Amino acid sequence: MGRPAASYRGYMELTLLGHSCVLIEAAGSRVMIDPGNFSAFSDITDLDAILVTHQHADHLDPEQLPALLQRNPGASLHTDPDTAEILAREEIPVTRTQPGEVFTIGGLTITPAGSQHAVITEYIPRISNVGLYLTAPGEPAFFHPGDALDAEVPGDVDLLGVPVNAPWCAVKETVEFVRRIAPVAVLPIHDALLTEPGRDIYLRHIGGYGKEDGVPVHDLHGAGTLTL
Repeated sequence: MGRPAASYRGYMELTLLGHSCVLIEAAGSRVMIDPGNFSAFSDITDLDAILVTHQHADHLDPEQLPALLQRNPGASLHTDPDTAEILAREEIPVTRTQPGEVFTIGGLTITPAGSQHAVITEYIPRISNVGLYLTAPGEPAFFHPGDALDAEVPGDVDLLGVPVNAPWCAVKETVEFVRRIAPVAVLPIHDALLTEPGRDIYLRHIGGYGKEDGVPVHDLHGAGTLTL
């Protein structure tokens, strides 16, 4: 995949690399969110940053991370606090993302939002999870929540990454999440456990009830790149 022009273009390109892994090219920058073990990113190069919402292997594959960093020597690595502690013990350079502590990658402004992973069951300790709100002047805004639906996003959202299926979520909660954030459109993510018939049911609920009159669903499952 080619590197974008350095100037702002007024649009954003997103490629779903499987499950919750999204490649974003905008504002002259190229960043990847959540390179997990259900995703395909072995050919991705020229990244400016790798962003991680939390430590679960479907969002950060520890076996593939060293090779990803080696292929992208100019990429900074930013993770939630718990993941940063794990990586620091392995002497992997990492920057902690903290809720509300804004940082920039080239022309992109990234605002971390939210602090904890959604409850899976009361028997599993909660870990940190920090969603990522990406903006740039004159370009669309994208929010990737990781594995939580309770973050307060500090601005309008053009495209919302919506976890479709997980042990920790139900479609009724997903629909309310979409209604609360009120995006222009949604991008289905966190979908590796779905069958095709089940996928259609989930997306019809999200698209049909995410707003009073429905919300557009940009389903990139096997579909390549979306330009906003």
